[in-house]
Amino acid sequence: MDAFYANVELLDNPDLAGKPFGVGHGMLCTASYEARKYGVRSGMPGFIATKLCPGLIFVPLHHSRYTELSEVVMSVLCRYDPTFFAAGCDEAYLNITNYCKTHGLRATQCVQELREAVFKETKLTASAGIAPTKMLAKICSDKNKPNGQFELSFDSHSILSFLRDLSIRKVPGVGRVNERLLESIGIKTCGDIFTHRATIYLMDKQFGSRFLFRTYLGVTSNVVKPLTREEKKSIGAERTFAPCRDKVQILDKLNEIAVELEKDMTENGWAGRTVTLKCKLDTYQVFTRAQSFHRWLIKKEDLFAIGKELIVPEFPLTVRLIGLRVTNLKDLRAPPDPVIGIKHFFESLKDIQCCKRIRTDLNHRECDADPMASHEVSDDVLDEAMSDFHETDKNVTYLNFEGHTTADDPEEDALISLDTTPQTHSVASSEKLRLAPHVKLKRDASYSVSVKPPSKGTIGPSISSETVDEEGLNDCPICGKTLRTDNQGLNSHVDFCLSRAAIRQAHAEATNIVKAPTVSFKPISKGKGKSKK
Repeated sequence: MDAFYANVELLDNPDLAGKPFGVGHGMLCTASYEARKYGVRSGMPGFIATKLCPGLIFVPLHHSRYTELSEVVMSVLCRYDPTFFAAGCDEAYLNITNYCKTHGLRATQCVQELREAVFKETKLTASAGIAPTKMLAKICSDKNKPNGQFELSFDSHSILSFLRDLSIRKVPGVGRVNERLLESIGIKTCGDIFTHRATIYLMDKQFGSRFLFRTYLGVTSNVVKPLTREEKKSIGAERTFAPCRDKVQILDKLNEIAVELEKDMTENGWAGRTVTLKCKLDTYQVFTRAQSFHRWLIKKEDLFAIGKELIVPEFPLTVRLIGLRVTNLKDLRAPPDPVIGIKHFFESLKDIQCCKRIRTDLNHRECDADPMASHEVSDDVLDEAMSDFHETDKNVTYLNFEGHTTADDPEEDALISLDTTPQTHSVASSEKLRLAPHVKLKRDASYSVSVKPPSKGTIGPSISSETVDEEGLNDCPICGKTLRTDNQGLNSHVDFCLSRAAIRQAHAEATNIVKAPTVSFKPISKGKGKSKK
């Protein structure tokens, strides 16, 4: 819509026609096109707008009227695309492909018809952009304002030519700060993105190379769908007023905002855990303070108390805007999840164990088909079983008992004994022992481990004899022996050292320890001098 708030005020007050005026008081929400000729724009402080345009007329806001006409506009748009996306009360994205096919219209004809329907029912003008993506359509909608439309050809050459000389500030999502940052590395137009692509790639965290490269190519999202409740990230309320320094008045404003926010959250069915306070000073400096909780917040008493706790340490200060925003939301209208909490944990564990058994069966089949085949598992299967485990060091070999379950299921694990008994089986080179990710193995040293025969019902193949390489040595904290083994083997050895026999032996040894000699002093007899050392 063209200067939506201003045109609504002009519709209700025709005497403003041809005069420069702005909607709002302290901060302008919008300005008429006559005022924009002087440089007045939306989001500008009133005193600056007055200096730019001394004859500027200030018109108060009428939110109920704006909402009423916005609903009429949206009802018209719904005829052309029932799943349109409303980006605000005066802006929307539509996919008119199906409508054009159904009615045999070209895109330009369809958009012209849509704009005429909006004007017929609201007496308000609208501008439109026709393009293959949402970003390009928004940019095109500003080309023929007010009350016009612009179509961009749907071919790559036309898109690249259109974007080459486009100011980087015209790109949705690039504001004043990002514009300054991009200008600092020589990017003023979209065409400069390709020229400085190396710098952007190296400074990805600062600029977002993926976003900028897609912008240069014009390859952005063209999916148009309404916003769902699951996509909502925050809910808030704020108020702008004349600069105020009085503590009581500021807290009163904060209380009003808390009441309004509670009303919105209750009516829309939301609760949250994080409350953010926003303040704009009389110098137009903005600062925020946030606090998170383990409980769900929705009551105005809680919201006001948290906001007060956050703003009181900042006094004294002069503010012109206060706002509260709640994030980490919970949808109170969502149906209860049948699998939550501890039940979800056990279900996930069941899936992991099932995956392990499937891999075990596959390993058995591979052994039957080819005894010399390696028992390595594909990366996809490993990611399903161990989503947080990634091997990054190419020089490290991680040992793995293929065919056995991990420590998540101890009843099905093979037990490793570390004492060098005659029942020693060396591990085949084709087999790999599973160790914790921080345990590294050396390729030179070799050792042998003994494996306790699995109990009845234990799943897993037996281990053949070969040597395995190992790097680190683990010292037993009980007996002090140096062992070449993994963490599981060390734990088994510690359990052995702490067995009843070991405790008895340690107790027997402790009773034979010779007591330390005690020092005694003989009394000095009278009449004798001091003893000489």
